[in-house]
Amino acid sequence: MNAQPRLPHPIDLEKLEKLAEVAVKVGLNLAEGQDLVMTAPIEAQPLTRLISRYAYQAGAGVVTTLFNDPQATLERFEHGHDASFDKAANWLYEGMGHAFANGAARLAIAGDDPMLLAAQDADKVARANRAMSTAYKPALEKIAGFDINWNIVSYPTLAWAKTVFPGDPDGMAVAKLAKAIFAASRVDQPDPIAAWREHNDNLHARSAWLNAKRFSALRYTGRGTDLTIGLADEHEWSGGASMAKNGIVCNPNIPTEEVFTTPHRLRVEGHVSSTKPLSHQGTLIDDIRVEFSEGRIVKASAAKGESVLNKVLDTDEGARRLGEVALVPHSSPISASGILFYNTLFDENASCHIALGQCYSKCFLNGDTLSPDEIAARGGNLSLIHIDWMIGSDKIDIDGIDAAGNATPVMRGGEWAE
Repeated sequence: MNAQPRLPHPIDLEKLEKLAEVAVKVGLNLAEGQDLVMTAPIEAQPLTRLISRYAYQAGAGVVTTLFNDPQATLERFEHGHDASFDKAANWLYEGMGHAFANGAARLAIAGDDPMLLAAQDADKVARANRAMSTAYKPALEKIAGFDINWNIVSYPTLAWAKTVFPGDPDGMAVAKLAKAIFAASRVDQPDPIAAWREHNDNLHARSAWLNAKRFSALRYTGRGTDLTIGLADEHEWSGGASMAKNGIVCNPNIPTEEVFTTPHRLRVEGHVSSTKPLSHQGTLIDDIRVEFSEGRIVKASAAKGESVLNKVLDTDEGARRLGEVALVPHSSPISASGILFYNTLFDENASCHIALGQCYSKCFLNGDTLSPDEIAARGGNLSLIHIDWMIGSDKIDIDGIDAAGNATPVMRGGEWAE
């Protein structure tokens, strides 16, 4: 009997290697002698090993990889004692915070099953998330404060691929998701590093235009939306590569299509509707509708996942306020792909979005010198969470409002006005 021909590997290994190189050289810009803490789904080992190779070639000190196993997570929810859902591995996150305080870089590989916890008890999911967020705070402060160079890239796991392409055979679904990840991450181009250099220049030009305007607020109008987002005092727009407080220029998100800044936590008024579903901790939250008064969400609903949304909003006081506002053209490559990724790293780059919760200190003039109290005094928000959700589309217009109340077109029909 003739042997069956071998099917091609569903993931283009040459492009996967380019993604690893981009993660180290563009995403992190890893410094010689710098340690690296990496987290990843256990299925992403082919990428973690390539990243480790490029990191050591760049002169890394020690690369430490922490894997998460989705099946082990399900075992907890199916068999764990009730009290366990109020606990987290504090020692682990304290250790990560200590590593970052001592100069380590951070790299996260996204690829978890978006629907992993969809069938689990929503209260247990919320409790576990709250415990993890509290434990993670020492590490998150170093990331949100941009003390260190950090980066997120993605790997096409089977469960994620089958969520995005449910009608395709396993190998085809993985191949299609891998191709979409590589395109969005610009590693399908002849010289990905040069492509990222050009892309960063474009994002920097957008940020410079917005910073020169010094808008005091943004006004969103369109289908299901009439929202005014006041901007924090002495805010600064950012996008693409930025310098961390340790002096290293890095690209935190790969891919990225956004320019973003900090809203004023007390100056958001009106109502807004989501334009894409939010996949959060295994639950799909769709058709979100919220109303703001004095910066705080006072009404919230969702056609799907409403109970999870309300539990998120009750995480802490800052969870009902905004920590980020970001502008993305509707024609961005990720939007143009027509793919719903069920992953915020990608879906947020298909649409203008806002984030509930923690602000970024880097989005202030001289933000690297400000204390937490000074950031709060300028309107920055504090929270255990930072969750982006999408509010932009080709039906939404955005105006910049200056201190005198004059309006300047920023986006029309989801595209840059100039």
